[in-house]
Amino acid sequence: MEGLRTGEVAERAGVNIQTLRYYERRGLLAEPVRSNGGHRLYPADTVALLTVIKAAQRLGFTLDEVAGLLDAGRRRHPNADLRQRAIDKIAEIDRKIADLTAIRGTLTQVVDARCDSLTDCTCADCPIPYLTIATTRPDGAPA
Repeated sequence: MEGLRTGEVAERAGVNIQTLRYYERRGLLAEPVRSNGGHRLYPADTVALLTVIKAAQRLGFTLDEVAGLLDAGRRRHPNADLRQRAIDKIAEIDRKIADLTAIRGTLTQVVDARCDSLTDCTCADCPIPYLTIATTRPDGAPA
């Protein structure tokens, strides 16, 4: 029997062995054949597939999204699924960037104003509405 053993695949792909087993359970990797001694033997293209999975994750795709894309590719369904998902992911990233930019701006105001407390700030121009926070319950109702 030919194939790569678990440790070889993990090393070549730059992942740990638990990742391989997790991806098998999730269906991202097919269950490998077993040697006569019971060792998992992966096809050589498993390393390339793992590289694709990790690249997709770095682009922001979740494992569920990666699984869907891989499934569509395995079924050889020619469609614009990857393109549309990439467009959707760009929109999601743009929303996150806008949120992070707003958060950064507020934190910069906190630093510039020399705020010293979240609930009882004594600075003159506190950008955090601590009085509103202190008098409001988590559900938004007055305390």
